[in-house]
Amino acid sequence: MKFVGKLLLRLFMLLIAAILLLQLYFFVQIWWWVDHNPDSTSFMRQQLSVLQETHPNAQLQFKWVPYARISSNLKRAIIASEDANFSEHDGIDWNALEKAYEKNTKKGKVVRGGSTITQQLAKNLFLSGERSYLRKGQEFIITYMLEFWMDKERIFEIYLNVVEWGNGVFGAEAAAQHYYRTSAANLGASQAARLAVMLPRPRFYDKNRGSGYLSQRTALILRRMGSAELP
Repeated sequence: MKFVGKLLLRLFMLLIAAILLLQLYFFVQIWWWVDHNPDSTSFMRQQLSVLQETHPNAQLQFKWVPYARISSNLKRAIIASEDANFSEHDGIDWNALEKAYEKNTKKGKVVRGGSTITQQLAKNLFLSGERSYLRKGQEFIITYMLEFWMDKERIFEIYLNVVEWGNGVFGAEAAAQHYYRTSAANLGASQAARLAVMLPRPRFYDKNRGSGYLSQRTALILRRMGSAELP
């Protein structure tokens, strides 16, 4: 029994050590990205693998552009649509999470998310798309690491460049080219609002561009953009 107890203790200690090493990896990687741009993300690699299952030579549409070369229209639209309190919270908007929980409980299904831009970035950079309390806990930890190392503008710059905007389409520049044959710098207000509305379900809206909801929500975001506070 003593041998079994010691073995279990050692296994437990190894598990703790592995978890701590993983957190250290995330911490150091985020520090590196303070002034180095990510070449890809966990989510991008996952989606590329899915595309290549049917098209072995498939490649992602992705091109990094600096923050200054992304239209302020798009920045305001995304703040208005995804995270109105982005400049104020510390990475997690607890009020938004509470409201989302209450609304989802009332509806009996998930109809509203409460994730901030920083949380979405944390998930895209490192995590899978699975839903579990364990994955959500890791997302929270990475979110606070991002907020510790980076200012809001840098977080937003990386987010704008790696977020998914369609089937194999990642980042503002690729999205602007894919949908409007223009650059991220030249997006107009209506174009930007429409791109922002697509974010929760980009692959769906890539295939269903005539969606009535997409048009209605775009009009709402256009009205909200003027009050959106940029980092």
